[in-house]
Amino acid sequence: QVQLQESGPGLVKPSQTLTLTCTISGASVTTDYHYWSWIRQPPGQKLEWIGYINYALTDYYSPSLRSRAFISKGPSENQFTLQLREVVPEDTAVYYCVREFSVDPDRLRYGGRLSSREQRGPGIQVTVSA
Repeated sequence: QVQLQESGPGLVKPSQTLTLTCTISGASVTTDYHYWSWIRQPPGQKLEWIGYINYALTDYYSPSLRSRAFISKGPSENQFTLQLREVVPEDTAVYYCVREFSVDPDRLRYGGRLSSREQRGPGIQVTVSA
């Protein structure tokens, strides 16, 4: 059974880079046909997709965050990392890493809901504040 766990800072200052790591158990980033995403939920809003990295290490991003987000494999084979540059208070949210089985372009652009087939970690609260 695949499980995921997010880790990183809970508080980041504006203009800094947020770095979050997802640790996977029961699979690796390069497990065939797996897609690994970062999503977030700001207070009172719906889930927002940030981007994906897949088993072939191809990455995909939300159009609205593409200029600031970078997702990569590592530091270990069963981890992947989100870097979000130049954070602003509007980046305050609960951040989740998720196992999916394809890229959904509509969810990348508009957000949405997770399906029952998709596993997510418990989430990590990140606050952007001076």
